[in-house]
Amino acid sequence: MVAISSSLLSLHQETTNAHLTHYSFSIPTKPPRNKTKPVSLTIVSSGSDIRKEEVVIVGAGIAGLSCAVSLHRLGVRSLVLEQAESLRTGGTSLTLFKNGWKVLDAMGVGDELRSQYLEVKGIVIKTKEGRELRSFTFQDEDQTQEVRAVERKTLLETLAKQLPADSITFSSKLAKIGKHEDGETLLELVNGTRISSKVVIGCDGIRSPVAKWMGYSEAKYVGYCAFRGLGDYPNGQPYESRVNYIYGRGIRAAYVPVSTTKVYWFVCFNSPEPGPKITEPSVLKRKAKELIKKWPSELQNIIDATPDDTIIRTPLVDRWLWPGLSPPASSGGTVLVGDAWHPMTPNLGQGACCALEDAIVLVQKLAPSLKAGPEAIEDAFKSYQNERWPRIFPMTVRANVTGAVLQLENPLVCAIRDNLLVPKLIKLGPMLEHTNFECKPLLQTKV
Repeated sequence: MVAISSSLLSLHQETTNAHLTHYSFSIPTKPPRNKTKPVSLTIVSSGSDIRKEEVVIVGAGIAGLSCAVSLHRLGVRSLVLEQAESLRTGGTSLTLFKNGWKVLDAMGVGDELRSQYLEVKGIVIKTKEGRELRSFTFQDEDQTQEVRAVERKTLLETLAKQLPADSITFSSKLAKIGKHEDGETLLELVNGTRISSKVVIGCDGIRSPVAKWMGYSEAKYVGYCAFRGLGDYPNGQPYESRVNYIYGRGIRAAYVPVSTTKVYWFVCFNSPEPGPKITEPSVLKRKAKELIKKWPSELQNIIDATPDDTIIRTPLVDRWLWPGLSPPASSGGTVLVGDAWHPMTPNLGQGACCALEDAIVLVQKLAPSLKAGPEAIEDAFKSYQNERWPRIFPMTVRANVTGAVLQLENPLVCAIRDNLLVPKLIKLGPMLEHTNFECKPLLQTKV
């Protein structure tokens, strides 16, 4: 695995000049989940209670905030709708390779993030008994490579603070998507707010209602889950700045220093079903440790150093964008970005990097078209899809196949992996060719 990588409130608004500026909160009744019924589509006539926007972004995750920041730097205002009551700063950390850093540099936030996180120098791979199989140094394989694990919380907060104060509205859960009589997309929120927008960018994650409305199927479970956490060392962590992989049979794990005081870890394990959601933090830690109880003590110690409430368990999923079978990335004035369009497993460490790439490619095509009308916008969306699909589809497949091979349990296959494939045949350079990506800086323009 080259990855180091994973209660809703309704908003009652008091409006001031049609802006959502004052809030009070209450807990709504959660309707039963319907897995097959799409978000409803209706044609709605104009009304004085409909707020008008040029660009609305659904979701304030990495993809959504990256789109908003990129647009802002080009002088385009956007409204970001986030269903949670604040930024979703839970979770652990994510890996950014050189392609992700190039996008963050283009958005003007790369150096601020670099200063907080260690550069990962290389990789060492061991068996569960502790025998070293292979080690790599990134610079020896690719002198331009840059790898750092970044806390999700810090990345989101860094992106959000680049935006004007009124750019993100929280507790804004999407209820319906429709078409306004003027051809724009109409969004209706659970709290009753209605917004008509020339452009809607769906960045609402793996279970995206926007993607569902556009005809996409649910992401498919790939047969294994991951425990993840962030070990906390207030007095300084003792580990070298490299990724430490440990391979077992049907189980694999890794840990990597994120900063001088944090160490990210994961444990991937086979499971025929995703299993029930576990919410008790102490149970998550116990189950993670049970999977590796006979493995090297370093990993056990890092899990022990992890605050219980920061450990998560995630069923891993993906969706393959089959040519000619999958819906297009856009429909009218609506387009998908990141996990909403192409959820992938974290086996290449490219989920966040691809979301960043999507955002900058889309925005550089979209921004000049906004004043030209609907046809120019649709052309920009098609150009975005045509550029991104040849990169995204094979990467999603490759990540899936990589994970499937690493999760094999057959003793003979694992023996070949540990005694031939990893020690003698694998070359890291070709395995990281997917991190090659170029983009132009986004020149700052006043909104």
